[in-house]
Amino acid sequence: MEKKFIAIYDLESDKIEIIDDKFRFKCIEDCGKCCIYNEIPLREEYIQKILSLGYEEEYFVDYTKMFYRGPKFLGYGMKKRPFDDACVFLDPETKKCRIYEHRPVACRIYPFVLVKHEKKLEIYVKEDPRCPGINSPDGEGIVEIIKKYFIPIIEELKGEINGNRRSRQEDFISFNRRLETVV
Repeated sequence: MEKKFIAIYDLESDKIEIIDDKFRFKCIEDCGKCCIYNEIPLREEYIQKILSLGYEEEYFVDYTKMFYRGPKFLGYGMKKRPFDDACVFLDPETKKCRIYEHRPVACRIYPFVLVKHEKKLEIYVKEDPRCPGINSPDGEGIVEIIKKYFIPIIEELKGEINGNRRSRQEDFISFNRRLETVV
């Protein structure tokens, strides 16, 4: 699947270089297509989070699917239901995720792809024809998307760069203050 380059986020200055200022996105409620058509890698930390919710590993981890980036092992796959090929956590009636607050990072950012190069974060969007939210006329621009979807990921990356950790609430407040001064 092709991806389109839409922005660069500077992890040091919090400045955003917008590559495609016309791009818009809106996650369509009760859609669930991303939960049906995508394969989701599970890093060990997300397996542990889901286990802590009381689910058994056999219920959600597909050990026959393995994800790699080059030679680096990323994780095993999320299991799919046999009757409709959807993620096991997608409620078939409501089309809502049963573990929404604890879902893996790939689910949190879809249809976006984040690629870190030292202190820059490149932001791409997968050109998925099945996703009705891509280029939706009532969608949000990239600055709003970053605020809405990427704050915890960006702050985690910044913590790795700076060697320190803060709470998510401190990250959110600090990030919004910095972003308001930049935009």
